[in-house]
Formats: sequence, C-alpha cells, structure tokens
Amino acid sequence: MKQTPVYVTKEALAAETAAMEAVKAHAARPSSYHIVTYGCQMNAHDSEKLAGMFTAMGLEEADDRRNADLVIFNTCCVRDNAERRALGNVTWLKELKKEKPELIIGVCGCMVQQPEMAERILKQYRFIDLAFGTHNLHRLPSLLLDLLEQKQRVVSVIDQENLIAEGLPVKRLCSHHAYITIMYGCDNFCSYCIVPYVRGRERSRRMDDILREAEGLLKSGVQEIMLLGQNVNSYGNGTGETFPELLRRLDALGIPRIRFMTSHPKDLSDELIEVMANGKHICNHLHLPVQSGNNEILSLMNRRYTREDYLRKVEKLRAAVPGIGLSTDLIVSFPGETEAQFEDTCSLVREVGYDSAFTFIYSPRIGTKAAAMEGRIPDDVSSRRIAKLIAEVEASTAKAHQSMLGCTEQVLVEGLSKRDPGMVSGKGTRGITVTFKGTQADIGTVVPVHITSAAVNTLRGERTER
Repeated sequence: MKQTPVYVTKEALAAETAAMEAVKAHAARPSSYHIVTYGCQMNAHDSEKLAGMFTAMGLEEADDRRNADLVIFNTCCVRDNAERRALGNVTWLKELKKEKPELIIGVCGCMVQQPEMAERILKQYRFIDLAFGTHNLHRLPSLLLDLLEQKQRVVSVIDQENLIAEGLPVKRLCSHHAYITIMYGCDNFCSYCIVPYVRGRERSRRMDDILREAEGLLKSGVQEIMLLGQNVNSYGNGTGETFPELLRRLDALGIPRIRFMTSHPKDLSDELIEVMANGKHICNHLHLPVQSGNNEILSLMNRRYTREDYLRKVEKLRAAVPGIGLSTDLIVSFPGETEAQFEDTCSLVREVGYDSAFTFIYSPRIGTKAAAMEGRIPDDVSSRRIAKLIAEVEASTAKAHQSMLGCTEQVLVEGLSKRDPGMVSGKGTRGITVTFKGTQADIGTVVPVHITSAAVNTLRGERTER
C-alpha cells in the first residue's frame, strides 16, 4: 500500500526556525559541533542537513570530536557491524565526557529508529544527552532547545514515517558536488533488509521541488548532482510522475553531470535505459545491486527477479549505452546458501564484468524475515567465501580498468592526491577514480584526461585538450 506523503507544515517549520534563533541566543549554547556519519549517501546528505541547522544556530564546525562541545553520531543499522561501530565509538566518548562534563553527546539516524532502541539508550547509555530517529530529523533545533532549557536528556523517536520536510538549511560537503534526495523509504521488503522499518514506506518529493533545488545548485556552480533514494526507479509511483521524466527535465537544465542511486533491477525500465542513452548530462555509470547470482537465493531474498532477468537488463544497458560502467552489491552466506549457490554469484561477477562491487557477509537484522530463517552459515565458511568473492571482484575491476587504457575521461577533480605530491584525483563519468598532474586550482573543474595506466583502485593519465 502506497503512502501519501505528509509535508511538514510552514507553521511547524517556522517553529523550528524560531527554535534555531532561541538556541543561538541561549547562554548555555554549545559553540562547536562535530558530526560522525555512518552508512550510505542518504546518511551523508542527512548530515549535511544537520550541519546546516547547527550552522544556523550559531555553532562552528570542529575538525575533531575532541575539540567539539557537541558531538552527534548519525548512524546506520543496515548491518550489524555498522551498529556495533557506532555504539563503540559513542561509548568511547563516555570517558571524554568525564574530562568535559559540559560535552553534549547525540545519536540520531537509522539505528535510533529501530524498535526498542530508544529504551535501550535511556537504560544502557545514560551519558547520551540527545537522541532522535530518521522521521524527526527536522526537529533538531527544538530538541536541542529542550535539552538546554530543561537540562535533562531528550530522546525523541516518532512513528509517523510519511513526513517530508522541505526547505531545511544544508551545509554542503563540497561546492562542486551535491546530493538531492528525490524520495524516502522503501516498499520492497527484501527479506534481509531493515530499511523499510527504519526509513518507512516509499514517498516521493514533488518534481517541481526537486527541479527548483537543482536549479539553485546549478546557479551556485555545482558541477555534479547525485539523486538519492532507496529505489530511485520507483520515484513517483502512483502520482503520475516518473523517474525517467524527472531525469529528462534535469538533463534539460544543463547540469554538467547527473548521477543517481540506488536502482532496483526489477524496476529498471526500457524507458529509463532510453533516457540514459539519449541524455546529454547523465553519467555512463549505473549501480545495479544484484545481491546474489542464484535464483533460489534471490527468491528467498524476495528480490523479485531472476539471474536471467538481470542479465537481460545488463545486455540492454550495454547495447544502448556503450561503455557504461556497472557496479553492484553482493551478499554471501545468506541463510541456507550452499557452496554451489555461492559459486553462482562468483560466476555472475565474471559474466557481467563489474567495475566494482560492495561485498558483504549476511548480517541478520532483528525484525526482518531472514533473521528467523534456519541455515546460518559458519563464520569460517563465510570468511572463506567473502575472500574468494573479493578476489573475483578485484579481477573484474582490473579488466574494467585495462579496457579504459587509451580512452579520454572527463574527470571532475575532487582534491589533491594524498599519496602523490603534485597530483590531483577525481572521478570520470564512469565513476572510476583518475589521478593526474594538477594543482589546487583544478579542484571543482572538469578536466579531459587521457588514460595511460591502470592500478588496482585507480586509473592514471595525462591531461589533454578538450
């Protein structure tokens, strides 16, 4: 069942603006903040919104958590390891707080939105001062104001998952690249995934709001935008607005480079492939998570496509967009996975030839269907499998890099190389990092680079004429 988005009212947003001013004027206001971000690009963009609100409240960003008056962890819970890392690092601050009693420690994001996590924070992590979930991020100013005025802990997690807050202040991570969230939540309920439970059901932003934001970014000099959603392919589902149409209209604005993620294979339409093929500014790269190369495992995962379906779409993509780069997500040791089923995933990597892949050992998440499945795979088997899969992906990456030799890539320079003095690095349209000679002045510009050599994770080249 589709959810109808509920937009945070102008009156509610005005109340948060008033809270920002009240915090700014408060005698006990922290003077600096530091954000620690875990998880996906969606979390990274949420952190930009947190930073925007902190800045509006008069706080300065501290370069290190030790130097901040307020430290907030924006958390992920998609995998157990991310959750344990976040809680471990939060606990580390307990000792710092003994030295700095006035330190404010906050936790927000997906981990906090999980059932019973708020109660756990109240009982087990008494040194945490501020906690809130994914659905009320926009209420940071009023929550912080409550903390300052009441001088007691504030933990706020709401269940209303269909909210959309427009117009929040944003402090971008960089001037030449920007995220735009086009939709929130997910309706797919893959059996291993916690996202629908902590991010809510799908709801899409209005296309006009997205276009207005993109126009503003273009005027500010942004060279590349990344459209974000748990499943961008189903943007606008049930509203009459579609993702291909959104891409067409964004492409027409003239933004130099457009990327998007994540795409669910079952919803990758012929129309979207056509738009990618004809778009002037859409990068020739697609992140298309397959998760497994075995049909039985895909069915247990509730992915709703087969290996054969996936390969047909890859074939269509490569026919329509020659030279397109593909990346993916892969899970090993899903409950009950046999050795032969695991080998199907390895063979799929060889057959598709990915530029790169994120590889994971299955991590049970409480509340998901897979968490109750029998057939847990022993750790030693999982470790062996992930090592083999990583080797397969590295071999695939090496072939992809070799195929780029002699090509010219349009590289958006992201920064100075940390390893090689006098060199800069950035990503070509295919999403592969390229390193070449350059200076600080190149950062944020697009430079044509002739690829001359390939390393494990990067390409090297020489700048050339446009």
